[in-house]
Amino acid sequence: MQITDTILMIRPVAFRMNEETAVNNYFQEDINIKNQTINSRAQKEFDDFVAILRENGVHVVVVDDRKETDTPDSIFPNNWVSFHANGTVAVYPMFAENRRRERREDVFEILEAEGLQIENIVDYTSAEDEGVFLEGTGSILLDRVHKKAYCALSERAHEELFIEFCEDFDCFPVIFTANQTVNGKRLPIYHTNVMMAMAENFAVICLDTIDDKKERKNVMEHLKKDGKELVVITEEQMHHFAGNMLQVYGTNEQRFMVMSSAAYYSLRQDQIDAITKDCQIIHSSLETIETCGGGSARCMMAEVFLPKA
Repeated sequence: MQITDTILMIRPVAFRMNEETAVNNYFQEDINIKNQTINSRAQKEFDDFVAILRENGVHVVVVDDRKETDTPDSIFPNNWVSFHANGTVAVYPMFAENRRRERREDVFEILEAEGLQIENIVDYTSAEDEGVFLEGTGSILLDRVHKKAYCALSERAHEELFIEFCEDFDCFPVIFTANQTVNGKRLPIYHTNVMMAMAENFAVICLDTIDDKKERKNVMEHLKKDGKELVVITEEQMHHFAGNMLQVYGTNEQRFMVMSSAAYYSLRQDQIDAITKDCQIIHSSLETIETCGGGSARCMMAEVFLPKA
């Protein structure tokens, strides 16, 4: 299955702008208010978001972050872990040292207590010793049905480890570089999932970020070959997190495309129509989280495909 009805989310206790990630996450912005206020606002946005998901029948497993670890980006768990239908859990190497503290074995125990089964853990974190990184489903966009994995290479997504992941999980690798303009220069986008989202029958993608024409053509051909309608967004829309969406199941297997309100209000009517002919849209305001964290709705949700015990 491409989508699931079960999501892991981490409620923040020390959310703020992370200086260690800001070096190559150009979506982050500093705001001149106290960190305590930033965290309070982020908690409110998080709680409202979870409530909307649950109202629509999405099973959300919420785990509280721990103050003692001082992990400002713990709200984005999809970067350190992914959960697969064969019972395998993958744990990933992280670029920022303070993000490595987000990895928690007790999260696995909580999911098992929810009646889910973990058979195997594939741990890639030793790659950090070599300065090699691959930040989960931030870096890797999976077409689970057609067994393909899309990856925009960056300082947080290294090609050799991505190839190793594809071999381990039996996926065909689709590799490219996606850039954004920063102070007049074209620089790599830090995560694939801010410029691209994969749904069952369509893909949201910012093609303008793929500067190499051959790479752009290759990505388009793979998507179209697999029957994906392309919902093409602009770079400006991408900067409103219109690429950072996730499709989930809700009540009675109703499909929903989940995004932030900023992303939703950046879309044109024809783009909304293309999405809503296939599924409904859920959106929630994530302004503080987006501004300080440089991530949005999709980054906050770690999909859980584990089998029932």
